[in-house]
Amino acid sequence: MHPPPVPGPPVCSPVMLLGQAPGRHEGRIGQPFAWTAGKTLFQWFARIGLPEEAFRRRVYMSAVCRCFPGPQPKGGDRVPSRAEIERCSAWLANEVTILTPRLIIPVGRLAMAQVLPITNLTDIVGRQHRVHLAGHDLDAIPLPHPSGVSTWHRTSPGKDLLDAALQLIAGHEAFAGLIR
Repeated sequence: MHPPPVPGPPVCSPVMLLGQAPGRHEGRIGQPFAWTAGKTLFQWFARIGLPEEAFRRRVYMSAVCRCFPGPQPKGGDRVPSRAEIERCSAWLANEVTILTPRLIIPVGRLAMAQVLPITNLTDIVGRQHRVHLAGHDLDAIPLPHPSGVSTWHRTSPGKDLLDAALQLIAGHEAFAGLIR
């Protein structure tokens, strides 16, 4: 893993966004989802009433791993190892314990796998799940990773499931309370 850790701002929120790990640019910029994937992600949230600036002020942003895992030899970011995920797991557990969010939004397969059993994206995206995390029961509404490399969220059925997930998020009482 390559420091620095990239935390989100300290926001006391009923909603937690759980990303996978910072990308290569986030450490330099100092905030999560600050590059291409973030542009796409924040366009999604703007569609349901919470543009980027407001989102960053009102939603607690966390990640499975806190530092950039490094590049993959064939392009893209390396997937963190089990040991790296385990080393960062206490941070997530402590955040959930302190914040007691009512809604967690895991973004991407790695984040989803920390919260619920993963099968196919088509089986879990577009649905609300009741989960138990760090001793707390809360709702989870997963989103696909907004990577520019992935086409899943741009074609059917992914596009339709993404839209369904965004509508569930917009209608969730914890998220709806953030929109002013």
